[in-house]
Amino acid sequence: MSETKHLTQRQEELFACDICNRAFSQKRYLKEHLPIHTNVRSHFCDVCSKAFSNEKNLKAHLSIHANVKKSHFCDVCNKAFSNKKNLKAHLPLHTNVKNHVCDVCNKGFAQKSSLIGHLRTHTGEKPFLCNICSKACAGKSELNNHLRLHTNEKPFSCDICNKRFAFKSNLKSHLLTHTKEKPHICETCNKGFSHKAGLKYHLLTHMEEKEKPFVCHVCSKGFGQQSRLKKHLLVHAKVKPHICEICNRGFSQKPCLKLHLLTHAKEKLYACEICSKSFRDNLELKQHLLVHKEEKPFVCEICNRGFTTK
Repeated sequence: MSETKHLTQRQEELFACDICNRAFSQKRYLKEHLPIHTNVRSHFCDVCSKAFSNEKNLKAHLSIHANVKKSHFCDVCNKAFSNKKNLKAHLPLHTNVKNHVCDVCNKGFAQKSSLIGHLRTHTGEKPFLCNICSKACAGKSELNNHLRLHTNEKPFSCDICNKRFAFKSNLKSHLLTHTKEKPHICETCNKGFSHKAGLKYHLLTHMEEKEKPFVCHVCSKGFGQQSRLKKHLLVHAKVKPHICEICNRGFSQKPCLKLHLLTHAKEKLYACEICSKSFRDNLELKQHLLVHKEEKPFVCEICNRGFTTK
């Protein structure tokens, strides 16, 4: 057997790369090699955030940072840096100065690395790969956020109620529930909402009839959402899935049941000072007081008989 033929046969027994035909003794080595061709870099340096296609290259890179003293500190957040240049690049994060501008959409960024990550939203490039589920992400921060879905890590805590969140944006939205702030305003009726999603849902109520694509085949009433049409159809079908636990009366919609439950409310806040009888509302109490005063303001025009209530 010739040496060339022997080498070819030997390569077939190994794990060969389909792109460059390089052979590996184990499948895992081939797997580590493949990202070289795809430009996927899923191994990150914790010190400088530089990305590498495999763990071997990352380990080799880490030796650069070994024994490097970080003597340059940020006066705002106390983060340490190995040199003045890196500290200077970090500072714009606190000053809100955005000198790095995207040529495509003119959006500004405080750091060049943030701009580079943003540019991938235009190119569609996603070089950062999750080592758990293989999902591709455009930037390291996006990947870090995604990884919390696997680890269930919730690093952002509310100072008021101690509720924890995986993402800073979720914490920011949650804080509005404590401040009662409603920054999202409806341009039609000026009603405010804490969250953008609430405003978006509310806007459906202002939609014109032609903009309500879900139409009831019984009464032709239009709805902005299919879920609302589904609830409405229960009225025609006489289906009453919401049952009162006290009297077993059924209702087609939950709000109707809630309104009905008030009739069973045991709590009666308005009490008569004369006989201590209590009533659910002030109107009922006023009508009752006429019994004690013997006032009968409602008179029959035919026989002149008086009544306490109309």
